Amino acid sequence: MIQFNVYNHALVVGSIEVLGISSSSSLQVGDTDYTTLYSMFDTPPESVIIGPLAPFPSPEGASQAIGETAEPETESEA
Repeated sequence: MIQFNVYNHALVVGSIEVLGISSSSSLQVGDTDYTTLYSMFDTPPESVIIGPLAPFPSPEGASQAIGETAEPETESEA
């Protein structure tokens, strides 16, 4: 069993923008005493398709991000 404690104190959520969700996701805002895993698979295992992920658009302001690059570094750059 994993025990995970979070103390947010005066947490205020103004808005949430969700760009995409996976096949089994959980988005929670607010108080919860317990979260329990119900099933490892929400579909039969023979229906699970593992493949490339769908591309997400770049977030707003990504071009101004400091220290982030669009291309992965090669070994000579690292």
